[in-house]
Amino acid sequence: MSDVLVRLLVGDDTRQFERARRLVLREVDRGKPARISLLVLLETAWVLRSRYGMGNHAIADALSALLDAAEVRVESDPVVEQARHLWRDSAADFADRLVGAHHRSLGCEATATSDAGAARWSHFVPA
Repeated sequence: MSDVLVRLLVGDDTRQFERARRLVLREVDRGKPARISLLVLLETAWVLRSRYGMGNHAIADALSALLDAAEVRVESDPVVEQARHLWRDSAADFADRLVGAHHRSLGCEATATSDAGAARWSHFVPA
């Protein structure tokens, strides 16, 4: 869950960081990467912003580190990378960018939204 991933990324609690690290290493020892779902990634980004006060650049860097780590596999990593890139320098929520990128990967031409700001982004349309 996201609490484990947050502990791994932030390392603010040594005991919980070590537990999270051991979980990842256990999978690596089994010859498998640890898996991170899109839902856990979304919640992790939200916690890093709301609880730890991290900005887009710091969260985007953390996401990049996850995408680059050999020990983990992020669900739909090309979609996450695209969303991360679009979101890093924007005022958008990461969730909005990830939903849009995910929809495009499914073949959708646009994502409907009632958010007036998001409706101005490419691949989004007003609902």
